[in-house]
Amino acid sequence: MKAVLHISDLHYGTERPMVVKALERLVHAQAPGMVILSGDITQRARRAEFAAAGALMERLAVPARLILPGNHDIPLFDLATRFFRPYSRYQRVFGPELEPVHESRDVLAIGVRTTRRYRHIEGEVSARQVEQVARRLRQAGPDQLRIVVTHQPVHVLHAADKEHLLRGHERAVEAWAQAGADLILGGHIHRPFMCGLHEHLPNLRRRVWALQAGTAVSSRVRHDSNNSINLIRHGFEGGADRCVVERWDYEDEEDEFVLFESLSIPLSER
Repeated sequence: MKAVLHISDLHYGTERPMVVKALERLVHAQAPGMVILSGDITQRARRAEFAAAGALMERLAVPARLILPGNHDIPLFDLATRFFRPYSRYQRVFGPELEPVHESRDVLAIGVRTTRRYRHIEGEVSARQVEQVARRLRQAGPDQLRIVVTHQPVHVLHAADKEHLLRGHERAVEAWAQAGADLILGGHIHRPFMCGLHEHLPNLRRRVWALQAGTAVSSRVRHDSNNSINLIRHGFEGGADRCVVERWDYEDEEDEFVLFESLSIPLSER
């Protein structure tokens, strides 16, 4: 099965060096074909933080990648840069595209810029973005795993996280599910989980899953989880399309990422 690495919230500037090294070992051992980084690459959007995160991505040496900026990747205190060139430091390292799309025979991954220069923490998705993503999903091939990537979550499990929900998420989830999305990836809340959105939203007629990543390497761990990442494995077996999502957590005593859980999920018919 093909493997996609999902990492988020590196928060470079607060990284744990031992965890960074452990992540490198895991990625080299698992050899995913693609990496998705769903925002908050840096802690304070400083040039040195972006450079260090860019160097990590080079060392991981994953053949394909899709990277989104998060709210921490817009300068907070440098107001001139924030309001006139909010993504300039991000773009200097990761390129000009703020809503990247990756397409291969096996995967269609669509990035959505949910950060705004006028918002500090919250994110939003516009009606135009919702329709653009839905239009692209409707063009997907039958053998492609269809992934949408945001920074802020489209679903949360705990009341304390509701304030961090992506603004416009209800409209977006319904439109993207109808258009054929399989997975909606996010970060931001540092709480890893997987959830069937069709089990919580009665208007969804297709199975679509929310997959949240924790913080991959930062000391800013929260709740009851340590540093963690996701591996998404996808393929056809016996004509049935399925997806296996693995959560790998860093264990301090072992100084390694270890498999925490593995979930096999059915995908909707094409």
